[in-house]
Amino acid sequence: MNSNQLREKLQGLLAFPVTPFGENNEVDLRRYREHLQFMLAALPAALFVCGGTGEFFSLNLSEYKELVKAAVAEVRGRIPVIAGAGYGASLASEFAHAAEEAGADGVLLMPPYLVHAEQEGLYEHYRTVAASTPIGLIIYQRDNAIFTPSTVRRLAEISNLVGFKDGYGDMERLGRIRMAVGDRLAFMNGMPTAELSALAFRGAGVESYSSAVFNFVPEISRAFYNALTGGDSDLAHRLLHGFYRPFAELRDRKKGYAISLIKAGVNATARPVGCARPPLVNPSEDELAELKSIIEKGRGLMSGGGR
Repeated sequence: MNSNQLREKLQGLLAFPVTPFGENNEVDLRRYREHLQFMLAALPAALFVCGGTGEFFSLNLSEYKELVKAAVAEVRGRIPVIAGAGYGASLASEFAHAAEEAGADGVLLMPPYLVHAEQEGLYEHYRTVAASTPIGLIIYQRDNAIFTPSTVRRLAEISNLVGFKDGYGDMERLGRIRMAVGDRLAFMNGMPTAELSALAFRGAGVESYSSAVFNFVPEISRAFYNALTGGDSDLAHRLLHGFYRPFAELRDRKKGYAISLIKAGVNATARPVGCARPPLVNPSEDELAELKSIIEKGRGLMSGGGR
């Protein structure tokens, strides 16, 4: 898949699978494949593996290669497979090359490890990784990688740069970046529990977003997306107030719950994927009970119940 084809396919509801671990915290490829098939059955527009939700930061290169290769085998070319990459430019390039060898269609490049850099440094970092592989590259704006419109315009001159995922949420900055590059890049909402900001991003012209809850309630994720894009504001607001808001409030109680609470959600729907690896902590029994209640209410809201 060339860069132009990939850019055109990065539209819609995007899935970011968790990485299942076994009892000894080892990667569980069998459950991973099963989980991917569960998600694929709900028809996401693209699959982003080994990203933030997939705990890229806790995977070694060997595990990463196995996971990306398994995802490509399960997808069988039906939708794009994008693999996360990060750390410094050298390591990020190694991961990007590994993703290419495993058959991925592109790479989601997360912020450089630890440091805050000037715009020229950010430009050189992303340019270096893009030069290490011919497959498509997506910028992830968040944390210590916040871009000016002029830097994104320069990066957009790189032929295999295909997308811009925004996890920062500054609508003015995003609007100026979009004006700077036009339709050269595919833009995606990458905020935590992106559904809560989907209306604002849609107002800024960005309809595609990453849905973490797609991991355990793809039916709710799909219902909300269809309501949002189809003009069913009543259902969209019911789900926002009755499911997404209480889920986000639970997510915000502890650092790292944006990941470990998603895994807990998968476990709560009778598909074991293990716990999050340290340094993340996992929800308490009381929090798990609360999560199950939120899931049950969300499912009821789709049929008009639980108002």
